[in-house]
Amino acid sequence: MDSKPDLTAVLNYLEKLQDSICERISAIDGKDFTEDRWQRKEGGGGSSRVLRDGQVFEQAGVNFSRVSGTELPKAATTQRPELAGCSFEACGVSVVFHPRNPFAPTTHCNVRFFIAQPEQGEAIWWFGGGYDLTPYYGFVEDAKTWHLQAQRSCEVLGSDCYEEYKTWCDRYFYLPHRKEARVIGGIFFDDLNASGFAKSFAFTQAVGNGFMQAYEPIIQRRKDTAYSEREREFQLYRRGRYVEFNLLHDRGTLFGLQSGGRTESILMSLPPLVRWEYNHQTEAGSAEEALYTTYLKPQDWINY
Repeated sequence: MDSKPDLTAVLNYLEKLQDSICERISAIDGKDFTEDRWQRKEGGGGSSRVLRDGQVFEQAGVNFSRVSGTELPKAATTQRPELAGCSFEACGVSVVFHPRNPFAPTTHCNVRFFIAQPEQGEAIWWFGGGYDLTPYYGFVEDAKTWHLQAQRSCEVLGSDCYEEYKTWCDRYFYLPHRKEARVIGGIFFDDLNASGFAKSFAFTQAVGNGFMQAYEPIIQRRKDTAYSEREREFQLYRRGRYVEFNLLHDRGTLFGLQSGGRTESILMSLPPLVRWEYNHQTEAGSAEEALYTTYLKPQDWINY
């Protein structure tokens, strides 16, 4: 493994990434983000930027955080039980966009870096993150755009990386109590350090930088599509799945809450409006049914 991790370089990159994503979204929407800077009494703090009630986005959030503590939360040690009780430092950028138009998909991106210090021995570090797309109405063109950029983002680590991280994403963003996927996929990775710091960091930057390259052409295509109350009601219903996953299963949400993070920033990911409906049934042959039968099934979207 190469030289020791450079936390300063990671922090500088993450802060610039937050700036660049906010600039692009403000340019698309025509409205600026508001910013809350916060401190965490146990150590660290962050910057939460939220755009509400825009022309394109009902809510868009871009969070930067850097937190530290004397003991890693359970959400961070599920895959690494040997690190339970270690002191830690964690930093990352987390992004969630909820567009107003039902034909425009919700999306999420996260890139993060951890350092854990055992009582004896050297510090253990790793990167994690990825990006995923949650449509309410499926379009093959959008799925191809999304996954082609995901594939390009993975070239830093090698050609086999995309298939591995795509499969991981399909498996991770799954609601077992519903027996259905939340997303049309993307890429998801965690515990990344085997390639050394420089290469792992380069890949994480490729993921962060590739996110808007994947999402911007999709939102530009769909943001002005005409829709009716039917599509809007289905969008609000499907947003309920987003809430269910984030509160029940998402490791990032659980880590933030378990580590004593700022609750308002953590729950920024939830949509501003949502509805649940008992025993909802889709109409046979409808676009809503196609979401379940085609778009929420793992697919080879690049060659679809």
